[in-house]
Amino acid sequence: MKYGPSSRRRTAAVVGATALLGAAATVALVQPPQSTGPSGPRAEAIAALGAAERTLPPADGPLDPVRLDSVLAEAERIRPLSSLVIWHRGETVVERYYRGMRADQTTNIKSASKTLLSPLVGIALRDSLIESVDIPLRRLLPALYARLDASSADDPRKDAIRVRDLMDMSSGLETTSFRNYGAWAASPDWGWDQLRRPMECEPGRCYQYSTGVTHLLGIALAEAAGRDLRSWAREVLFRPLDISLPSWDRSPRGYYLGGNNMALRPRDLLKIGVLYLNDGVWDGRRLLPAGWVEASWQPRFRSPWNGMGYGRLWWASDWGGERVFSAWGYGGQFLVVVPRLDLAVVATSSLNRGERGHNRRMRRFFDRQLIPAFQPVAPAASFDP
Repeated sequence: MKYGPSSRRRTAAVVGATALLGAAATVALVQPPQSTGPSGPRAEAIAALGAAERTLPPADGPLDPVRLDSVLAEAERIRPLSSLVIWHRGETVVERYYRGMRADQTTNIKSASKTLLSPLVGIALRDSLIESVDIPLRRLLPALYARLDASSADDPRKDAIRVRDLMDMSSGLETTSFRNYGAWAASPDWGWDQLRRPMECEPGRCYQYSTGVTHLLGIALAEAAGRDLRSWAREVLFRPLDISLPSWDRSPRGYYLGGNNMALRPRDLLKIGVLYLNDGVWDGRRLLPAGWVEASWQPRFRSPWNGMGYGRLWWASDWGGERVFSAWGYGGQFLVVVPRLDLAVVATSSLNRGERGHNRRMRRFFDRQLIPAFQPVAPAASFDP
């Protein structure tokens, strides 16, 4: 299934292209390095993860079909895997479904939903619904903050929480994920339950992964747009990409969840990856502000839980010798983007238990097999007697 013309390399703007297709812990801030020259934001991003700058050539060489066959054989052996969809150089080259899943079925992408808030913030900036990621959360959620002012949960540090802190998971608020998720989800007001929690550090100074924080971000976007998050997201992001969003959980207060439980078809999740590969341009139309993709991918913290970097709702890692950016949801839901290879991959899974072992296996799969299979094969040396 093709989504557009073959392209050898992602460019900053796509001209004339047709539709292409998230253990609670606190750690010290990883300060992003300042740009020092032509290496650019991606070099800075990988340097922030402690990896050496690479000067590999563009990935324009031929692929080895034997390696791809090995990838597909391994995918068959990963029993919880339900789909594998791969886009490379302008077209979908693999679209496979396993264990009864069909192409037209949606799947709950769990915390990979968090990453989809990233383009929505970019669009809110594009449309001047918010003027900056530095806007204080208090300005966007005055009713919640008025309630905070009247409560014992008030803490002056909460006034300093900005949109960027929600995206970086650095709000300073106690997490509502992991051990706290059940109590948070059972509360009658998810936004308030997150905001009322104690501060564990100054905003912007520590990493604390939290689903409730992305729910606050979703509420803030809805308030800025003046409508519910789902209908606004459909209009400004999903409809231009020809994506249906049939299901998304709502809070007891009626706000869409934001950072969890979005239902998408795998091929539709793939479109988000391709949008980012193409610097926020889709079918010749700029959907995301120039520079938004690079800013989203620059890691600002390292997770103590998995060692990966974290940017603006995107995970950053070094797999298969490549710079890789990903969305990740419970149970093995992945969107993986490899810019140098012009590669985007969606893998979904049906898993109710044993998640940690499956996630490790999936990371090994990407690192040791799938991504290397798309690295170009060096041409054989010719022999000229």
